[in-house]
Amino acid sequence: MSELRTHRLVLRQWRESDLAPWAAMNADPVVREYFPEVLTREQSDASVARFRADLDGRGWGWWAVEVAATGEFVGFTGLDPVEDGMPFTGVEAGWRLARPAWGHGYATEAARAAVDFAFEELGLAEVLAVTTATNLRSRAVMRRLGMTRDPADDFDDPDVPEGPLRRGVVYRLPAQDRRPVER
Repeated sequence: MSELRTHRLVLRQWRESDLAPWAAMNADPVVREYFPEVLTREQSDASVARFRADLDGRGWGWWAVEVAATGEFVGFTGLDPVEDGMPFTGVEAGWRLARPAWGHGYATEAARAAVDFAFEELGLAEVLAVTTATNLRSRAVMRRLGMTRDPADDFDDPDVPEGPLRRGVVYRLPAQDRRPVER
């Protein structure tokens, strides 16, 4: 499994000690504002089991993110193939951080490392990111990564019930347009 490092962060395999803070993040309605629901502890733990299996099996996926200087777990970032049933295909970059980690540039820094991995190690021609149309913070991260949106790619997420969270947007970054992370 690949472990990625940036100036301030470590993207790594999940540890048992990550389960409780990950569950707390997933139970936080502010962190989950752009998702249909918060997760139970069981759902949260099951997600980590899937993340671990993907990292072990593929060598990449959703990495746990820790602050290098302190070892503090602050969330996740990574890459995953787009789920079946979506109106597009490819490999998606994503991130989610605990509220105390917001506003420090960690999401952009971690996501940039994952995107660099996608291009340098996996040889992908493109990476995309998806969020609900109303998630302006994630959309700002996408723009900082150099991703662009074509409104023709906007879609209604089949996994989200009718309502304000259903409309999704897709941002794309072709390999030739990336801005590599400084390590």
